[in-house]
Formats: sequence, structure tokens, C-alpha cells
Amino acid sequence: MLLPDKPKVIRILHRYRLWERRLWDMPTDAVVRRRFEDAGYTLCILMGRRTAREAVLAAEHYVGSA
Repeated sequence: MLLPDKPKVIRILHRYRLWERRLWDMPTDAVVRRRFEDAGYTLCILMGRRTAREAVLAAEHYVGSA
């Protein structure tokens, strides 16, 4: 099985967390929501998971197993 580039996973995970925090601050902002969802989708693709939550957990586990 091919594994994603760890630095790329770290970047996308960081981006996901950044937009997650902004979404908490601005829950009705459509741009913020879209960027948060885009980051989650990218993690899903990179980690081969169906949901953003699963992808985040997989990414955190993968990055932590350096």
C-alpha cells in the first residue's frame, strides 16, 4: 500500500485544524465552512478514509508514528 508523504499530511492536518478553529469562531461564514470542508476532504483522499473524522484520526496516528 502506498503511503502519503508525511510532511504533506502534516500540512493538511494543520490546515484542517486552523479552519476548524475559525469555524468555531465564525460558524455562519460560508467561506470558512467551505475551506474547512475542503481540508477534511483532502485528508479523506490522502488517508483513504470515508469521513473527515476517520481521516483526521488516521492522519494523527500516521504522523505520530514517525
